[in-house]
Amino acid sequence: MAGDLHQTLHVSATGMDAQTARLRVIAQNIANQDTTGSSPGSDPYRRQTIAFESVMNQTEGVQTVQVKNIGTDKSDLPLRYDPANPAANQQGYVKLPNVNSFVEVMDMKEAERSYSANLAVMQATRGMLNKTIELLK
Repeated sequence: MAGDLHQTLHVSATGMDAQTARLRVIAQNIANQDTTGSSPGSDPYRRQTIAFESVMNQTEGVQTVQVKNIGTDKSDLPLRYDPANPAANQQGYVKLPNVNSFVEVMDMKEAERSYSANLAVMQATRGMLNKTIELLK
């Protein structure tokens, strides 16, 4: 039984690690949502994306989650007419980051819910372990 509870703790911990990485990527996107290039026609910050994968932990005998990769969103960069900006092209347009703060906030809320769910499982499992130890005394 203690082994099963240990596996549950491990699965929850890897889920929390994955959501922490996701929140880090979201924070980076939000922090750079106004970062334009520094020279005429240069590209601004591009939104980062994160992908997860399921991995079989051979030691524990359970499926866990881990970060598969952190990539770059290749969607179109919006343009804004701002001829005074040092990053403006010859027509006076500046390429803006492809970060949508609404999307980032929604992703952040989803990551927070997933993190909280894994934390709740971890707390319940720890409570069960404590009860088991009390029964063995």
